[in-house]
Amino acid sequence: MSDQHRQLLIRGAILTVLVILIFILSKYGPQPFPVLGPWWEELEDLHASPVRQARFVSFLTSLGPYSSAVFVLVQALQVIISPIPGELTGVVGGYVYGPAFGFVLSTVGLTLGSWVAFELSSILGRPFVERFVRQEILDKFHFLTTNAGAAICFLLFLIPGFPKDVLCYILGLSWMRLGTFLIVSTIGRLPGTYLVTVQGASVRNQDYVTTVVLTVLPAVFLFAAYLYRVRLFRWIKERHHRLHG
Repeated sequence: MSDQHRQLLIRGAILTVLVILIFILSKYGPQPFPVLGPWWEELEDLHASPVRQARFVSFLTSLGPYSSAVFVLVQALQVIISPIPGELTGVVGGYVYGPAFGFVLSTVGLTLGSWVAFELSSILGRPFVERFVRQEILDKFHFLTTNAGAAICFLLFLIPGFPKDVLCYILGLSWMRLGTFLIVSTIGRLPGTYLVTVQGASVRNQDYVTTVVLTVLPAVFLFAAYLYRVRLFRWIKERHHRLHG
């Protein structure tokens, strides 16, 4: 058995144990709120389509004591399989589980997914990553794979709208240690995760002022980041080379 296969088996066994523990804790942990009235109308102004949100909420609540475990796995999958919209899962998590428990569940799921993406990239290498990440993105952020600095990577995870799922695969090709990566990626995701969770919770509580504020502010920040994206990228790259060049 090759070292690559051995590493995959070990990681797979660890992942299996973690999933089993998540389901056990889910059964005895806090349960989702009962579904209220026409919730698809309440959610219609948020990121994903109301139909998709309604189906996801209905699906979670139908699972009873295992809904939170499935939600964690869905959050993990949306990191590993980037086309799954993270805004959908984060907002619905706050709506179904409330701000505190929804935030914890989302964080656990995102951390688990980030770990899997990083490990797959690290073990299987660039040919595997190229199936998920476009060549121009890999070339653009190649400087991170040569000497990934924790401070710069933390900043990238912190920026709203930055493709954090792709970043997990890119950093898996670097020399960054797994422990450093998990700390940087988890803490860096916390503000954004909290915002989308509170959005969902505020809709459920019919606190629409909070909903609008938490929707508009990130949008303004994203627009500004888009306008200055070239300068921002140049600054990050120069800062990285200055620290690690």
